[in-house]
Amino acid sequence: MIVTRAVVAAQFTAYLKGNLPLPDLVDWAEDAMMNAEFDPADADIIRPIVARLGAADVRAFALDWQECQAMLAQLGYVVRLEQ
Repeated sequence: MIVTRAVVAAQFTAYLKGNLPLPDLVDWAEDAMMNAEFDPADADIIRPIVARLGAADVRAFALDWQECQAMLAQLGYVVRLEQ
């Protein structure tokens, strides 16, 4: 599996929408760090974000809203909330 910006954004947004529990996001990120290939064109951006998501289940490294927005912005996405 090749991890691209779109793949990371899809996992991340599934979590933010409540469709992917945090433990599943963390498991995906940990598996990606150990077993996946990263898109060479974007590896410098993608790898640190995936590594960060892999630590999100540790209280000291919990995700906050600003950090989520910043990571998605690095991936080229803008967060928009809808009701």
